[in-house]
Amino acid sequence: ATETESTTIRTTLAQLGTAIRFYVNPAHRTAAIAEVGDALWTLAQSAEAGSDAQFQFVKYFANLASTPAHVAVLRGLLDGSVALDKLTIDTDLGWELLEGLVLNGTAGQAEIDATLAKDNTSNGQQAAARASATIPTQAGKQAAFDSLVARDDLPNAIVRNVTLGFQHANDVSVLEPFVPQYFSMLNEIWKNRSYKIAEYIVVGLYPAPLASASLRDATQAWLDANQEVPALRRLVTENLAGVIRALKVQEYDAE
Repeated sequence: ATETESTTIRTTLAQLGTAIRFYVNPAHRTAAIAEVGDALWTLAQSAEAGSDAQFQFVKYFANLASTPAHVAVLRGLLDGSVALDKLTIDTDLGWELLEGLVLNGTAGQAEIDATLAKDNTSNGQQAAARASATIPTQAGKQAAFDSLVARDDLPNAIVRNVTLGFQHANDVSVLEPFVPQYFSMLNEIWKNRSYKIAEYIVVGLYPAPLASASLRDATQAWLDANQEVPALRRLVTENLAGVIRALKVQEYDAE
């Protein structure tokens, strides 16, 4: 693929992950994620050996992995029992594969810590922060949330990766308890953190993947009750706009 084609593939696949989780009607979402995961693995197998397209298909397959068969492929790619011609599982791709396992509850903090011990670099620390925040349990998501809200000692890059992992979920119901927690912390975070850190938290800890009427209504209620901080309101209003847009698409998908 040319550089332009590779860029198009990367952009399209990045948007696909968001679209499949936000815009597909909840009644169809599990099946859609599984179908897209299957398709990405098929595309990876048929892509030109050693190409950027092959790499990107595997990367985003890991991001959307959701079935036992997907998990088996991820495990195989990591331990070498599954291989694609000329595909190198480098350190960064290894983190992507591990996060896919974490997403499915088949790897956890022990595996993340062991991988970080082998790659205790800036990139490794960021990948570990994201993977840890991806742990698909109430406790795992709570730990991620608290690491940003109850503490104020993490650098910008780590904060951003924690938020990416926090929102990474196949079963988005795990985020429901964070709706009231999110709105209760907003004003304090905005008041006491730097602008960039506050922005990461306001946008990244918003439980956007829920994309539900109850989240829409809770967001509007907060906006109605908090008129005094225009910059914060702008970010929350943008969050709300994303939910409203998702609900409209979900309604269309239900027809």
